[in-house]
Amino acid sequence: MTTALVGGFGLRISRTTSDFYVASRTAGPRLNAAAISGEYLSAASFLGVAGLVLVHGPDMLWYPVGYTAGYLVLLLLIAAPLRRSGAYTLPDFAEGRLESRQVRALVSVFVTGAGWLYLVPQLQGAGLTLEILTGAPDWLGPVVVAAVVVLSVAAGGMRSITFVQAFQYWLKLTALLVPALFLVLAWQGDGRPGLPAAAPALAVSAGFGRADHPLYATYGLIVATFLGTMGLPHVVVRFYTSPDGRSARRTTVVVLALIGAFYLLPPVYGALGRLYASELPLNGDADAAVLLLPGRVIGGAGGDLLGALVAGGAFAAFLSTASGLTMAVAGVLAQESRGVRHFRLATVLAMGIPLAGALLMNGVPVADAVGMAFAVSASSFCPLLVLGIWWRRLTPPGAIAGLLLGGGSALLAVAVTMGGAAPHGWAHTLLAWPALWSVPVGFLAMVLVSLATPGRIPAGTSAAMARFHLPESIASAGGALR
Repeated sequence: MTTALVGGFGLRISRTTSDFYVASRTAGPRLNAAAISGEYLSAASFLGVAGLVLVHGPDMLWYPVGYTAGYLVLLLLIAAPLRRSGAYTLPDFAEGRLESRQVRALVSVFVTGAGWLYLVPQLQGAGLTLEILTGAPDWLGPVVVAAVVVLSVAAGGMRSITFVQAFQYWLKLTALLVPALFLVLAWQGDGRPGLPAAAPALAVSAGFGRADHPLYATYGLIVATFLGTMGLPHVVVRFYTSPDGRSARRTTVVVLALIGAFYLLPPVYGALGRLYASELPLNGDADAAVLLLPGRVIGGAGGDLLGALVAGGAFAAFLSTASGLTMAVAGVLAQESRGVRHFRLATVLAMGIPLAGALLMNGVPVADAVGMAFAVSASSFCPLLVLGIWWRRLTPPGAIAGLLLGGGSALLAVAVTMGGAAPHGWAHTLLAWPALWSVPVGFLAMVLVSLATPGRIPAGTSAAMARFHLPESIASAGGALR
């Protein structure tokens, strides 16, 4: 309700195109960092990490480590230069840097695809939460979240969503922290039990979470999460709202602190779930551990109240991430018109396609589905951003080749895996965790094809590079990329 009210109020304060797309570039570091953290901490963070720790144990702690460390890479390599580009969206950056409509169109396709791929598990998580708590049909949660997100984004655009997502970060942190304290106290009251030494491994079906070659899968996960963060469309668009490059860097530092604090909590739920809810993986409900533990461990009215608080945080996770993704995708879909009316129409389309996907697909653990979106982002946008910002010899043919070979191969691998067509053994592992080979493919393709086409280096490369790397006070005379 609060999300809908704040989003609706955004209609009163968001009037200009700049308000809707980049909050008129007025978001300060603390507000922007809370908003970034709010939209970044998705269903995979709130439910999925605990579910994976419940099923697989400490090996899954690489997920929160990777999700957090990705911002360190972003801080070091692209945060300030990306803001100085002056773009509204990632396709804007690509066209401004490479002076190519073809590159812009291809980046738009990948932004839209990655955004939709990331939106599906948010909506599925909402369906799981509402079904567990109320017994409602699994289609109702996605429909409710989709309706609230469309209302919030279409009403106020980026300016109002910034306040909504900042509020939702603190709600999510409180919703996990307070019940976790009571759960740990209850565990201590039980004599601090541990798993029996001879406890059998938790059985899981052959699927996304199981790897025939776990070491390779771990490295694939690390590469995807470390490098995929910088290209996630809803993360990238946030840096365009900072007043300047220095603010963008400060925002990233605050984000590291905020999400680092949050990620201390889901593993607590996963560890306690191995003691009090070890049957959930057998029923395919590992992602529900966070929702069910307060009732199981504490029980009574107190367990119900804590469970309600967790459920509120879960819905905040779905709403905030879905809002950011919808904002990013709608911005790309409406990029030709730049009008508020077309932006609102694009918002409906941006949410409608993943809503249909969420209603048709099921059985994919949310953290694994999000990990696949990270792999696609790492294989396509990471090479484009790193080379576009730091290597002046990048050419449009090189960028196209890298996007198609790197991002395209990762997207194909994800499609095969999510469709259930991947066999077992090495074939399954390579397709389910593609980043370890698709990211190098993307970088190599961009470098080699660019070196083979030196005559295609854009004429404005030197001016663009100066704008990326010089303080705004020096580079302002050159204007912003448009």
